[in-house]
Amino acid sequence: MMVRWRTQSSVAISADAASWILIDASPDILAQLRSFPEAQPSRAIRDTAIAGIVLTDSQIDHTTGLLMLREGPPLRVYCTDSVRDDLTTANPLFGILAHYCGVEWQRLETRDMARFHVQGVPGLTLRAVPLSSKAPPYSRYRHDPHEGDTLGLQVTDDATGRTLFYAPGLGRMEPHVRAIFERANCLMVDGTFWTDDEMIRLGISDKRAEDMGHLPQSGAGGMMEVLAGYRRARKILVHVNNTNPILDEDSSERGELTAAGIEVAHDGMEIVL
Repeated sequence: MMVRWRTQSSVAISADAASWILIDASPDILAQLRSFPEAQPSRAIRDTAIAGIVLTDSQIDHTTGLLMLREGPPLRVYCTDSVRDDLTTANPLFGILAHYCGVEWQRLETRDMARFHVQGVPGLTLRAVPLSSKAPPYSRYRHDPHEGDTLGLQVTDDATGRTLFYAPGLGRMEPHVRAIFERANCLMVDGTFWTDDEMIRLGISDKRAEDMGHLPQSGAGGMMEVLAGYRRARKILVHVNNTNPILDEDSSERGELTAAGIEVAHDGMEIVL
C-alpha cells in the first residue's frame, strides 16, 4: 500500500506569484502556509501574501482555518449571502473574528455568474458558479436549499485566457456546469467518495454521498463518466475523503483513474495554466 499524507482542501491562486487568493480556509491552513514560502513575504509582523479569501461554502472543513488567521490584518472574505448567514448565525465565525482581526465581507453574486476580481490580486478574473450540493448539517439551508449555498469557481488568467474550474463540492451536473466544463483547461473537481454507499459500507455513517452533496467517482453517471467527455482539460480530483480507496496509489481504483487520465491532488501540487 502506498498512501501519501495530505492536509485538507485549500488552494491558492496567483497571476504574479506575489499576491494570492486563498480558496477556502482549511483547518490545516497554518501547516499549508508554513510549507509554501511564496505565502510568507515577511513584509511586516504576522504578514502573509493572501490578499483575499474566497469561500465555496460554509462547511467546517472550508472555514475553520479563518480562525487560524485571526492575528493579522482584517480578513477580506468573499462569499455569498447564504454562506455569510451561516457564518454569522449557526457557525458564527465572523462574530468571533470581530474580536480579533475582523472580517471585511465582500458579497459574491451568483446571478448570471457575474465576473469579479479580488482586490489586490491583478491578472485574474473569477466567476461564482452556483452548484447543486448540500449546505452544512447546522445550516438552516440544509433542507431548504438556496442558490449560493455551494459554489464552483471559474478562474481565468487574463493574459492567456486559459481557465481553471474549482469545485470541491459537486452533487449534480447541470447544463450551466457542463458549459463551464467544456471551456475549462483544467478541472479540479469533487473527489470525495469512490462509491455512493462508501461511508455506509464502512460503518462510519448512514449517509450516502448524494445525501452529503457529493457525486461519487464510480458508477453510472459518476465523476469518472462525466470527466470522460472532456478531453481537452487536465482533470484533477480534490477534497478526497480519507475513506476513499483512490488515496492508495497501488489500489485498483487508483489504477482506473490513471488509465482514464485523471489525477488526484496532493499537498504542494502546482498547476500552471
